[in-house]
Amino acid sequence: MALIHCHFFSHVLGLMSTMSVILPDPGPLVAGAAPTAPRKTYPTLYLLHGLSDDHTVWQRRTAIERYVEGLNLAVVMPAVDRSFYADMASGERYWTFVSEEVPAVARHFFPLSAKGSENYVAGLSMGGYGAFKLALTYPERYAAAASLSGALDVVRLAQAEQAAGQNELRHIFGDANALAGNPNDLFSLTEQLVRRGGPRPALYQWCGTEDFLYADNVRFHEHTASLGVATTYDQGPGGHEWSCWDAQIQRALAWLPGTGPS
Repeated sequence: MALIHCHFFSHVLGLMSTMSVILPDPGPLVAGAAPTAPRKTYPTLYLLHGLSDDHTVWQRRTAIERYVEGLNLAVVMPAVDRSFYADMASGERYWTFVSEEVPAVARHFFPLSAKGSENYVAGLSMGGYGAFKLALTYPERYAAAASLSGALDVVRLAQAEQAAGQNELRHIFGDANALAGNPNDLFSLTEQLVRRGGPRPALYQWCGTEDFLYADNVRFHEHTASLGVATTYDQGPGGHEWSCWDAQIQRALAWLPGTGPS
């Protein structure tokens, strides 16, 4: 396998950005041999970081490179700062960056599949929110999405922060009172997915019972269930911590449809 640290200029953000990419081993190559078939493209997992992390955290806190060995799966890990994967009210257009530019740039540089049936997204905490937001907004682009301890109820989080006189989420989403029902609200996005019909990505959701986001995760799962949106849901002992996410990313990888030994 190859682990590549990619630095590139983002035209969306107007600055240099970074992503880490894991690529499967292509097998033996013969020097000087002419290619006899079109370049193989790999199913791809976009793996998203949390609020206080960056594109390197999955490599530093888990054995993600070893976990995907033999799965015939590429992994793309972009950096989005503390953006909540949003086009920020006072900041950069990180939603456009992660939903449009990152896949286009990654496919330009690396042999990655563009088929919706071969693309997946997963993340933890803020990244779990981003993973579900991508899959629910663009269900034709992602076959599956996994959220680990996801910050899935940003309306509640933003309203609680606003009541406490804090401003970080206000700078990201704008007025908390206008957040419900807009394109950043996962509860609303799930309702829209059901109303319009069409493809539905498979969803995997896990949260620890001692996690400060546990009640939000239960509420979101109850919401999806009430709408008839099938979700593989699990919970267990644990807080908002890497010992849980290291174990759960292995389960999420085993759950992903369409992956298998290369």
